[in-house]
Amino acid sequence: MSDLLDGRTAVVTGAAQGIGLAIATVLADHGARVTIADLDGDKAAAAAAGIGENARGVACDVTDEASVAALVRDAVDAYGGLDVLVNNAGITRDASLKKMTLENFQAVITVHLQGTWLGIRAASEVMREARRGSIINISSMSGKVGNPGQTNYSAAKAGIVGMTKAAAKELAHHGVRVNAIQPGLIRTPMTEAMSAEAYAATEATIPMRRAGEPDEIANVVAFLASDLSSYMTGAVLEVSGGRGM
Repeated sequence: MSDLLDGRTAVVTGAAQGIGLAIATVLADHGARVTIADLDGDKAAAAAAGIGENARGVACDVTDEASVAALVRDAVDAYGGLDVLVNNAGITRDASLKKMTLENFQAVITVHLQGTWLGIRAASEVMREARRGSIINISSMSGKVGNPGQTNYSAAKAGIVGMTKAAAKELAHHGVRVNAIQPGLIRTPMTEAMSAEAYAATEATIPMRRAGEPDEIANVVAFLASDLSSYMTGAVLEVSGGRGM
């Protein structure tokens, strides 16, 4: 426990499990009051209960404009403000170009890109008024190097980088910082669904020769959320064990 984020309030989307839950937990450990948002409201509430009194869980569909607006409004009502937003919610619908359906292409683009944009827009409205705030978007190394079978996911994650930089330029003079993180291969339920062969092949491309842990992403989020990164905006931090260098 530290006081790095003492008195700060945060919202993390897609936070009922995996990297999102690790982010919410680490932010709370550093003193933040955290709203865990997830499409599955029951899982979000259970995750918040596991963290303790500094967390609350709510249902949110990040692709729905009204749902995202309500998420931000309710977090402000509950905690008195919004200092940090982590746009983490995401899905995969992997398939080759030949086999991918338009529906699965659009689903991934909508969750990642539209979801992140709605989050940035709703949070920045509050943060502009306060003249402070940190927005952290979770991209992926897939958005830098591309992955076969992930034309939808790689495009969406690359788009998040462009969106981060555009929003950072737009919001900087309001005191609001916008940065992105590109995780590499991280041990999560999503990556555990990969075939053993695909997992091993990806791991072999990492100079550090191992997958990362969710906390290793969450710790970088805590840094970007805090005043330790007060002169950083529009940055894209690769947290990938050296993959993609």
